Amino acid sequence: MSDSVVSLRGVRAELGSRPVLRGMDLSVRRGEVVALLGANGSGKSTAVRSVIGQVAVSAGEIEIFGVPRRRFRDWHRVGYVPQRTTAAGGVPATVTEIVASGRLSRARFGILRKADHAAVRRALELVGMADRAKDSVNALSGGQHQRVLIARALASEPELLIMDEPMAGVDLASQEVLAATLRDQVAQGTSVLLVLHELGPLEPLIDRAVVLRDGCVLHDGPPPRAVGQHALPGHDHVHPHAAHDAEPLRTGLLS
Repeated sequence: MSDSVVSLRGVRAELGSRPVLRGMDLSVRRGEVVALLGANGSGKSTAVRSVIGQVAVSAGEIEIFGVPRRRFRDWHRVGYVPQRTTAAGGVPATVTEIVASGRLSRARFGILRKADHAAVRRALELVGMADRAKDSVNALSGGQHQRVLIARALASEPELLIMDEPMAGVDLASQEVLAATLRDQVAQGTSVLLVLHELGPLEPLIDRAVVLRDGCVLHDGPPPRAVGQHALPGHDHVHPHAAHDAEPLRTGLLS
């Protein structure tokens, strides 16, 4: 496990009195792209939020870059993209101001210097939003807003990128931009843990699919297409790249 950037061992978590994670084990190795899949309520978002400390765990251990989460302080090494529906909205700020907030974890005394501003510009260019840098975030479309959230996470130049449903409610053009952005980060060695409802244009990047059901790991291995149609029992799912098929794939992975 020495090459793990994220490690969960026997993690349990509750929301209110409801058990959500039930002894979950998960690891993400350096340079690896891992997708968390599963039906709504399976614990995907709770799992990634437990990694960044937004959800308390009642049992088990979480390590980030080999350090117990409770002692981890190098948060500039981690970029987090929340679900767009749960991210701050209606904020009177420009695109640049939102993206720059993601750089503060690297800034000394909260003051952005020349290198910090350059990193913010690079992040905006990566997601194709440099031409909207001075615009209010309230003037953006859903797909553009999502690009800004990803640029904010990239501004700190993270070694680990955690993304919760990055493609949800995003138009196809923005999906392709985001997939290209992520491909660039992976090529540079960034490790990625992301929650997905379906694989879509990110499928070629994914090394492992971890499927959750009722807070437990049902499958940890190749993504659905590689697993095969009848390897796992479960829900019918029409693969986004196989819409011409007469019958849906039975992957058992997605709802």
